[in-house]
Amino acid sequence: MELAPATESGTSRGRLGRPLGALAALGATWVATRTVLVLLMTGVLKSPGGDVTADVWMIYHAWYGVLQTGTFPFDDVTWQYPPGAALVILLPGLLPWSYLTSFWVICGIADAAAAALLVRTGLRRGRALTGAWMWVVGVPLLGPMIYNRFDLLVTALALAGLLALIRRPAVGGLLLGLGGIVKVWPLLGLIGTPSGRRTRRSWTLAAATAVSVGFLLAAGMNGAFGFLAFQKDRGIEVESVGALPLHLARIAGGWNGRVTMNYGSPEMLGPWVSVVSKVMMAGTVLGFLWLLLWRFTARRRNAATMYDAALCTLLVFVVTSRVISPQYLVWLIGVAAVCLTVRGTSQRPVALLILLACPLTLLEFPTMFTQVLNSEPLAITVLGLRNLLLLTATVLSAIRLWRSTRAAAPLPPTVVLSEPAALPPAPAYPVRPGIAYEQDLLDGIDHPAGR
Repeated sequence: MELAPATESGTSRGRLGRPLGALAALGATWVATRTVLVLLMTGVLKSPGGDVTADVWMIYHAWYGVLQTGTFPFDDVTWQYPPGAALVILLPGLLPWSYLTSFWVICGIADAAAAALLVRTGLRRGRALTGAWMWVVGVPLLGPMIYNRFDLLVTALALAGLLALIRRPAVGGLLLGLGGIVKVWPLLGLIGTPSGRRTRRSWTLAAATAVSVGFLLAAGMNGAFGFLAFQKDRGIEVESVGALPLHLARIAGGWNGRVTMNYGSPEMLGPWVSVVSKVMMAGTVLGFLWLLLWRFTARRRNAATMYDAALCTLLVFVVTSRVISPQYLVWLIGVAAVCLTVRGTSQRPVALLILLACPLTLLEFPTMFTQVLNSEPLAITVLGLRNLLLLTATVLSAIRLWRSTRAAAPLPPTVVLSEPAALPPAPAYPVRPGIAYEQDLLDGIDHPAGR
């Protein structure tokens, strides 16, 4: 199949004159919302729920001190991350300010970079700025907590990797592999890559990056994979979907377990916890088996398919997990934003449900978190609504992903045309294969599975 050349007028450089109003609105919204976040973090404005900076100046900073000695905090049960997380924890030490201030600066840079990448992608032919709006509006809905967790940095890295996958699959794989050795979940973005050379490149680079970085850190520091020993003894985190039946039983007086800090998060321990854990694990396995079935039976793909699959996979991972920390929502915001950069995405209503879940997350943490720990009815109602939105988003995402890839587009009726006039010769300048491939997908041209 011969691809039409992508002319310069189809690039962002030739289209900058059109959306100046949208770009100005995006920039003003980003500055205004992030200014409010800074004022809340620094205490100029009163933050609902109290101080949310303790994770940085107390936990992260303590890890930083241990990591500087050449060893991982493997005897600290709150360290629950792959070895690449050490690079993020050490990063603020390169800046001249206090650890807390440096961490905020790095988060701000990552936030701005992610927004800029989404804007740059949205200006291309066949793309949209909706993804940039999703990021600019969605992140501050989680409150100042989001600048006090390193998940924002990982999400920006995963977002960059996903955006690079179509044009530069090797670069996309490298970035997702780097994100994977920090917090695993970015590797889930590879499940929707089309089979063929691009999948081989992206998967190979992702695996090579994760393995090589992990090996170097394990070789240079002690206890790189000690965190794995802590996972088997975890309970059910109080904000997870699996915790809701236990909360309801506790309200009704039918559950006499306890809520306590366990492996770095407040978890429910006691009767039925092991059963709920097994059910959640079974849900994860069934969800990923369904995703494999989808991958091997999908008949139709476009530029949005890979991103839509990444969002569906991440939702399955989050909803069936024994832990749903508030910062997990920024993962969903980032991947949903990538989906929305393509006009033909099937995940628009899913992105809306994720957006609606964000203020409820801010309300349950930190505003009502004490009530959540005590299983008070109003707080559990808020938490239940948030989790119901996420569960609905997961089911809807799977349905829409399946339907969007089931059958080839119907052929138009046969029309007999007169002899076409001679076309002018095609431009002689070369077209980068990645650009042509992306434009081919955006134009809705389906390819054989082996391409």
